[in-house]
Amino acid sequence: MTVTPNISVNDGKLVVHGKTILTGVPDNVVLSPGSGRGLMTGAFVGATATRSKSLHVFPMGVLEGLRFMCCFRFKLWWMTQRMGTCGKDVPLETQFMLIESKESEGEGGNSPTIYTVLLPLLEGQFRAVLQGNDKNEIEICLESGDNAVETNQGLHMVYMHAGTNPFEVINQAVKAVEKHMQTFLHREKKKLPSFLDWFGWCTWDAFYTDVTAEGVEEGLKSLSEGGTPPRFLIIDDGWQQIESKPKDADCVVQEGAQFATRLTGIKENTKFQKNGQNNELISGLKHLVDGVKQHHNVKNVYVWHALAGYWGGVKPAAIGMEHYDTALAYPVQSPGVLGNQPDIVMDSLAVHGLGLVHPKKVFNFYNELHAYLASSGVDGVKVDVQNIIETLGAGHGGRVSLTRSYHHALEASISRNFPDNGCIACMCHNTDGLYSAKQTAVVRASDDFYPRDPASHTIHISSVAYNSFFLGEFMQPDWDMFHSLHPAADYHAAARAIGGCPIYVSDKPGYHNFDLLKKLVLPDGSVLRAQLPGRPTRDSLFVDPARDGTSLLKIWNLNKCSGVVGVFNCQGAGWCKIEKKTRIHDTSPGTLSGSVCASDVDLINQVAGAEWPGETVVYAYRSGELIRLPKGVSVPVTLKVLEFELFHFCPIQEIAPSISFAAIGLLDMFNTGGAVEKVEIHRASGNKLELFDGEVSSELATSLSSNQATIALKVRGSGRFGVYSSQHPLKCVVDGTETDFNYDSETGLTTFSIPVPSEEMYIWSIEIQV
Repeated sequence: MTVTPNISVNDGKLVVHGKTILTGVPDNVVLSPGSGRGLMTGAFVGATATRSKSLHVFPMGVLEGLRFMCCFRFKLWWMTQRMGTCGKDVPLETQFMLIESKESEGEGGNSPTIYTVLLPLLEGQFRAVLQGNDKNEIEICLESGDNAVETNQGLHMVYMHAGTNPFEVINQAVKAVEKHMQTFLHREKKKLPSFLDWFGWCTWDAFYTDVTAEGVEEGLKSLSEGGTPPRFLIIDDGWQQIESKPKDADCVVQEGAQFATRLTGIKENTKFQKNGQNNELISGLKHLVDGVKQHHNVKNVYVWHALAGYWGGVKPAAIGMEHYDTALAYPVQSPGVLGNQPDIVMDSLAVHGLGLVHPKKVFNFYNELHAYLASSGVDGVKVDVQNIIETLGAGHGGRVSLTRSYHHALEASISRNFPDNGCIACMCHNTDGLYSAKQTAVVRASDDFYPRDPASHTIHISSVAYNSFFLGEFMQPDWDMFHSLHPAADYHAAARAIGGCPIYVSDKPGYHNFDLLKKLVLPDGSVLRAQLPGRPTRDSLFVDPARDGTSLLKIWNLNKCSGVVGVFNCQGAGWCKIEKKTRIHDTSPGTLSGSVCASDVDLINQVAGAEWPGETVVYAYRSGELIRLPKGVSVPVTLKVLEFELFHFCPIQEIAPSISFAAIGLLDMFNTGGAVEKVEIHRASGNKLELFDGEVSSELATSLSSNQATIALKVRGSGRFGVYSSQHPLKCVVDGTETDFNYDSETGLTTFSIPVPSEEMYIWSIEIQV
């Protein structure tokens, strides 16, 4: 239960539940209580100024000697994490902050740790963000992005919420803000698109902008022939009609993308067009999409476009696009973004300008584009380069107003054209967009997977986890594609297996590691996706697993009947505030040790049930070990850099005084426990049946008379399946057929084989008699 905090300012101190968080709070800072029934547990921070301006910096108070974790934008598009203990450690463009405070003054050692969330918000036409200064003050930077839009105050700039469970606190905080702002919805209220539960392939790292219809066919065929058929496809950048101007010397090109190039039409380019029987041009895109669905059983096809149409927007007065009233606009970045990492996209656009569709016409643009895509069989879009819009607010009422009009138009068009809520948001880590999204349900969680940048792999895994702590309240985080044939492939794969995210690769055709992919993908092309956004465990929240040289990163998640903790050695690289880029700062990070326990899975009680006494068995994926753990006992783990282990914590059910049982899952899949859909225990006491969650068949009733209990499992997938039983089981039955099993009396591990089903997403009925 989260305590109800008492947030107040007295004598220049900001006090949260008896614990001082900030000192030296200026007189112009005002606190107002969070409103709404049942949400009286937070407070809004406001401040007033002597004159009106379009950009204010309000000191909020001094932070010293308290551990914090925050997510900040290290460049215009993306966030990463930073840990610290004082105000000067808070980076520019901090959009979320969690502060830990332990004993209050004069208290004994028993007072609970309090976690305080700070969420800088949108207020009217203004956006707030946090930053630190050399005096250890936390500052609120409030800006409109349009010199004509001014104010002299912000009354609800930051929302604060506190309690004893950090996962509950962020959840409640975002829900309180949702109720207050009424401009976005929490993830739990959004429709998740169906592609999340299927394995996918994206064309980007396979082809970059040189993608062709033939290349798409080749990639799908290559993966399917190896036994891991993709059921969703993203045709990334490279399919659209864009200007074919010669590459000039000052136009930046990276991985084929010309950042100042503009869109000239809403249909596919010549690489995808096709001649019909009478040599008339038919929709090559429709031909391709129909073909991949028919011949490769692809269920969802998404295509890429930028929020502005293309990297450089839409070409003004392009033939057939005149009615969008496009005009050249030149981006202006906020001081906070400019103080972090410079960006080559912005350098290019600052010179060449961006073709901005008029905000009153942007729904027409999206609707015509999406209607054409839908008529070609496309199911959704990956909408990229989103944060560019915040830089173009001048003359349009500011960054918040322009972003909101674009997002409302985008979501209205997606709702009309893609009934499965087919949208992935990308390059979109600004609060202007997050607090304006009522519908978008999938968000890329971090900067890209960069196959050729050795500095990027460890920081990718830590960034997606910490960013998901914040982003996961708004949307389902997407931890990005990766390469299955790569030195860090298993590391990336293991993280995605427990991340609750979509699982997709960007392999070049013919370059695959099928042994690895089969640990992620079932023969029908589905995946065993965990239930929640994967997030750092409580003891990982305030340590720095990328830079401190001592900490392993632990990420927890839930499956339907068990919990999982992934442990990763992510040391050695991160974003450098001096060089303003991601770099390797330790070329040979050491081997590190830590420990895991069942309580690292924050919500394990939800799947274990009210009667659970706290014992688990833990299955370590890489070592294959199975250990019975009494309540509160931990297991040690030691890892080199770029190594991982996945620990599956399976609650033990006491069936009789001498018999205990736990379902584990598919032992050769990374997300082992994701295969278990349901566990029911049917106890026999004499001839009397004690039923748990369900009906009993007549055959089961007969068998119960001769044994202690029958455990009925619902299971998805195929391969080597494991359960724990403290006694040798009497019988294992899979879909009515008795099956051989192996029993290890030392560990209690019982294993048997589940065949490949003929139906997709098939649920097996398994009975184990003990």
